[in-house]
Amino acid sequence: MTVTYVLSGFAVGLLVGLTGVGGGSLMTPLLTLMFGVSPTVAVGTDLAFASTTKAVGTLAHRVRGTVRWDVVRHLCLGALPAALATTLALKYFGQLDKEIGKIIRYSIAGSVLLTVFALLFRGRMQAWVLAHPEKQLQGRGLAAATIIIGAVLGALVTISSIGAGAVGATLLVLLYPRLSPAEIAGTDIAYAVPLTAIAAAGHWWLGSINWMLLATLLLGSVPGITIGSLAARAMPEKFMRALLAATLTAVAAKLVF
Repeated sequence: MTVTYVLSGFAVGLLVGLTGVGGGSLMTPLLTLMFGVSPTVAVGTDLAFASTTKAVGTLAHRVRGTVRWDVVRHLCLGALPAALATTLALKYFGQLDKEIGKIIRYSIAGSVLLTVFALLFRGRMQAWVLAHPEKQLQGRGLAAATIIIGAVLGALVTISSIGAGAVGATLLVLLYPRLSPAEIAGTDIAYAVPLTAIAAAGHWWLGSINWMLLATLLLGSVPGITIGSLAARAMPEKFMRALLAATLTAVAAKLVF
């Protein structure tokens, strides 16, 4: 089973390296559907997994100067309190374990479908926003919207471990359409580090992290992400995103039905 976990980590890491998204939206359903890990443990373990890998990614983007720290600050103002509040809610309702497990399972499915939507329509949404500059928020309105979106993502990520990647990046594109793709990616990864770290700490407090499982997943994902990143230029982006969207749709359907 340990070898299977390592190979699964490698496969997810490879796909993330090729496409830039899909870590949480693939890893959490994979753990619940293929390996029978309970939804709460799958979410907690994936959050610890994400906080480790995203910290490395943030360092790389910081060196390249592709992080908008003012946007990160506003996102964190909403996301971090929301993550803490959601953790306390999970602790309070923990005695309803079966019902909470079902809620988390459906939350995972919903988050996966949001990721699919973000993958398929992000370019079109960005084009529409750029074509209608009068619709773009400015000043305090933009800051408030960023904080609110951070809060929504904070709750979503804490419950399902999904949403900080493709969904978060898509929302950033809509709010800040003039940021470069590198700045979107760097900013999205940077705010997700404290968010996933706090959410992971909350799940550690709840006792829902499998540390041995985490270690084996990281053992496979690190080389997978490296190889995928190196091979990304040789693979058509549209093909890979379509493949990922199809895979995630099938995963969401399996989670629900």
